[in-house]
Amino acid sequence: MDLKHDFPAAHDAERITQETIEKYARYVNPTALNLLKLAGFDKIEWRGCGATITDLQGTEYIDCLGGYGVFSLGHAHPEVVAVVQEQAAKLPLSTKTFLNKPLADLCERLAQITPGDLQYSFLSNSGTEAVEAALKFARIATGRANFVSTTGSYHGKTFGALSASGRDVYKTPFAPLVPGFAHIPFGDVEALAGAVNGDTAAVILEPIQGENGIRIPPRGYISTAREICDAHGALLILDEVQTGLGRTGRMFACDYCGVAPDILVLAKALGGGVVPIGATVGTPTVWEKVFKTNPFLHTSTFGGNELACVAALKTLEIIERDNLAGESARKGARLLAGLRAVQERYPNLLTDTRGVGLMIGVEFADPDVGKLAIGALVHHGVVAAYTLNNAKVMRFEPPLVITDAQIETVITAFEAALNETAELLADLMG
Repeated sequence: MDLKHDFPAAHDAERITQETIEKYARYVNPTALNLLKLAGFDKIEWRGCGATITDLQGTEYIDCLGGYGVFSLGHAHPEVVAVVQEQAAKLPLSTKTFLNKPLADLCERLAQITPGDLQYSFLSNSGTEAVEAALKFARIATGRANFVSTTGSYHGKTFGALSASGRDVYKTPFAPLVPGFAHIPFGDVEALAGAVNGDTAAVILEPIQGENGIRIPPRGYISTAREICDAHGALLILDEVQTGLGRTGRMFACDYCGVAPDILVLAKALGGGVVPIGATVGTPTVWEKVFKTNPFLHTSTFGGNELACVAALKTLEIIERDNLAGESARKGARLLAGLRAVQERYPNLLTDTRGVGLMIGVEFADPDVGKLAIGALVHHGVVAAYTLNNAKVMRFEPPLVITDAQIETVITAFEAALNETAELLADLMG
């Protein structure tokens, strides 16, 4: 297909854009629309390929947001699209009455690649649903009701997942939430040891906090959490929705410390950026207690559908075949070094640059300055965004297939955006 003919004429593109803006204002979310306008994101995304997206007017951007970790394989990976198209023409959704071969194949593959004795998988449609399943399973498996989570964490926005999450601005409007959740500072071993007791069903942690600004815990934190859980008969749930499947330079972030959880939560990149899918992977001990007496205790109408499963199987094949975890480690080191060099030249604007693999955060001294820089960056052809629970931090989570040349372009664009932001601030201050 000649993609250049897929774009409308300029006057049609402008008309379509205005119509879409009006529909957002009338039927979608006018407040969100205003924020998109302020940041310069009031464009229609039209096509994606690899690490780039192109808007309706034909302007190309390097995607350093990556759907918050969804597009590890890049946009519209041809191999994933091909298997999805083939399956869609045959049987896209499960009847839920017969056996489902792609589901069985995917669960087997997850058992093979996940750490420890994780063996069984429950498949859903998103990270939030996968977290909900993990919380429910932990309660049944332990007979306990309480959980320990961390401040600044992000696990989703349904009631259970939101209760586990650690930022009040998203929780208070929906109070009362699910009871029994205690929140402690992330990375604080003493606080964790003091919070876990004989009533704790599970501790739920992100190996690296994504939405809290790419927060990396101290060495030994996750392994100590494992020991604390074992000492009290509590389960350890690791939420690798964002960190999993090569993002941090290993297949799973917990591989860095050699820790295996009782329940592992996956989503985002698992569908190859083509079909949404979430997975809750658990040990035989957990599964026996949850499903032995009632195999339908927890179900999902669309979870584990054939379309999503073939996408996930092909995704895992590509990640391993192309060594995308190793590529993430190599490219992440390159991007991190470049961004740190920029930070050194703008010490008044930037306070820190940190990350593991292609999961990187740049922290601004002032969140408002960060927002200005994000807006400036998009005008230089790079898409990024601040982290949901920490507006001071701009995240860089590009596809793992980003090229070295694109990384250099991103670094150059970031410096140019900071320079423009610094000049604007100087003008404003007179």
